[in-house]
Amino acid sequence: MQTLHVNGYDMAYLEVGAGPPLVCVHGTLGDFRTWSAVFGPLSKKHRVISVSLRHFFPQQWDGVGDDYRMAQHVADVIAFIEQIEPRPIDLMGHSRGGHIAFRIAQQRPELLRKQVLAEPGGDLDASLDAAPSSPSALGARIMASAEKVKAGDIDGALKNFFDGIEGEGAWARLPAAPKQQLRDNVFTLIGQVGENRLPYGRADAESIRTPTLFIGGAETRGALAAVHRALAPHVRGSRTAMIPGAGHWMFEQAPQEFCRSVLEFLAE
Repeated sequence: MQTLHVNGYDMAYLEVGAGPPLVCVHGTLGDFRTWSAVFGPLSKKHRVISVSLRHFFPQQWDGVGDDYRMAQHVADVIAFIEQIEPRPIDLMGHSRGGHIAFRIAQQRPELLRKQVLAEPGGDLDASLDAAPSSPSALGARIMASAEKVKAGDIDGALKNFFDGIEGEGAWARLPAAPKQQLRDNVFTLIGQVGENRLPYGRADAESIRTPTLFIGGAETRGALAAVHRALAPHVRGSRTAMIPGAGHWMFEQAPQEFCRSVLEFLAE
């Protein structure tokens, strides 16, 4: 593990392999270990740099403070990328990390060569969804899970969150190691409730000029399946790859197919 000092915070990261830099950003309850299933294949062609966002493992955060914000995490990753050589870099984000990558492509496109968005998280505004809900079903579930964390029901919170994405019984079937990773970051659910994440709009998508690959799990349901499908037609020249037999954590469930899609896109 290494760290880079960004915006007054020591951001931890893992670096594997050699070649053009590929910065990887985890999603909700993740950290730099999120991408471990694909480190091997990706690092054969790239210098894979997997970050842990502010307040995620290895930090043991208690959920107290006012700097868990989407804007803060976007600014942190931008400051991190500014210290990576050579630039522009390739950027890959999953779920909430995909939202971060999308906003970086909006704000600082000169930092990026290409981006991979694996089921980017967030809500759609009325320009992309004729009947947007507020809060979204996933947002409501995060709020409910955060209340369970505050009450000390850690496994109840994680079951509520994970089953809401992967289906009833998914938390019970999850192996011990990934369960522990989620437990290590559970207090970030408290911060996420007030993170001030803006919804995606059509104008946002049309502003993206970075070559973009959207990746989805063919078995993902709900909002996380809908967002990338809504964004892709409005991101100029974007491509979409669907991973058969996989859900939201498609890089863990089908790592070979995931890496094939990513590496083919980055090699073009």
